[in-house]
Amino acid sequence: MAEITETDAGGADARASASMTVPEADAWFAREILPLEAALMQYLQHNWRNRSDVADLRQDIYVQVYEAALRQIPEKPKQFLFAAARNLLIDRVRREQIVPIEAVADLEGLDVAMDEPAPDRQVIARDELKHLQAALDRLTPRCREAVVLGRIEGLSGVEIAERMGIGQSTVSKHLTDGMAALADLIHGETPAGRVKS
Repeated sequence: MAEITETDAGGADARASASMTVPEADAWFAREILPLEAALMQYLQHNWRNRSDVADLRQDIYVQVYEAALRQIPEKPKQFLFAAARNLLIDRVRREQIVPIEAVADLEGLDVAMDEPAPDRQVIARDELKHLQAALDRLTPRCREAVVLGRIEGLSGVEIAERMGIGQSTVSKHLTDGMAALADLIHGETPAGRVKS
């Protein structure tokens, strides 16, 4: 058996059997991959903030999986599909140079075999995400919204002002106060006036 390389499915690693013809690939795809569409869409909607991108992401994943299957048939289609989806999302996040918390928060919920970091690193990363989420939750609602839009979603000050219906100077104040409050909360200090009582 040949092994599918990382480039075959956007980084997915799976064992595979012989290649197939286009009609065989079409039948395999309809039989093995299309029934997983609801689960794939749920995964993409849960892990990708911009809902308008989800249909395009699904198509890109389907193309990667289909092209890989033409070369070598994955033995575990579900794991192969979700590994391809995971790797595509990681590539998109890297390309957009933003790190939405949601993109990494629930990857452990997938029942697929993947290369994972050591258990101690997983625990540390999970604790850090929980600590950050708890700190975000303690900010005032408007301050939290500005921080999430600016520092997590990567919007500019003008875009945040438009979305929140406030002036750019207010956005700047929310961002400054919010980041200072987050730093205080993360380091164990209690900021005054920037967090919910």
